[in-house]
Amino acid sequence: MSIPGATVPRVLLVEDDRTLADMVAGLLTDEGYQVRTAYHGQAGLHHGLTEQFDVLIIDRALPVLEGLELLRTLRDRAVITPALLLTARGTVADRVEGLDSGAEDYLVKPFEVPEFLARVRALRRRHLTTATSLPIGARRLDPATRTVADPTGVVPEVVLSARECALLTTLARSPRQVFTRDQLLDFVFDRADTVGTVDTYVHYLRRKLGRGAIDTVRGLGYRLGVG
Repeated sequence: MSIPGATVPRVLLVEDDRTLADMVAGLLTDEGYQVRTAYHGQAGLHHGLTEQFDVLIIDRALPVLEGLELLRTLRDRAVITPALLLTARGTVADRVEGLDSGAEDYLVKPFEVPEFLARVRALRRRHLTTATSLPIGARRLDPATRTVADPTGVVPEVVLSARECALLTTLARSPRQVFTRDQLLDFVFDRADTVGTVDTYVHYLRRKLGRGAIDTVRGLGYRLGVG
């Protein structure tokens, strides 16, 4: 039963078996979730980077972009939404590989519906308790909403793009660490990008947040500034 005024939890389901996808989406919809379905990994990546979700459900054997690579890419882009991997591969090595790729849970097909729904509920609770903000000087970064806000309300809220948020989140999670351009390129951006892309997005963030948001450490790289 939905609560008046409550936000409907959103699930991204990435599953290439359309019959199974329709069944799972129906189960989740009946439980009160809003479901976005993608039938291959590249579509899942697009939705994962451009929309906000409470839970990710990803099949491992996906066309175009394999499930583990999809999940690794989302994690590299600072998407921290809890993820459940669905797969027909259930060996210990398979489960370890899935968890090491960034999944919070791993369920082998075929699965029992009550257990599946219970695992989704557990991930939803985890999202509610772990979606914390990060300090950016006197302001706070919320990676889930890609916003930087002033707790006092004096400075207007700033909305970031997916790449801007991924870069700022990486710096904010290790505020004392100096990151080289190569490290930030590897952690945040596509393999086809160049180190100049890092400089470009640092410029974008400084333009939105002020020059003090990111410090340049000459000869080394960048670290989080004081705001």
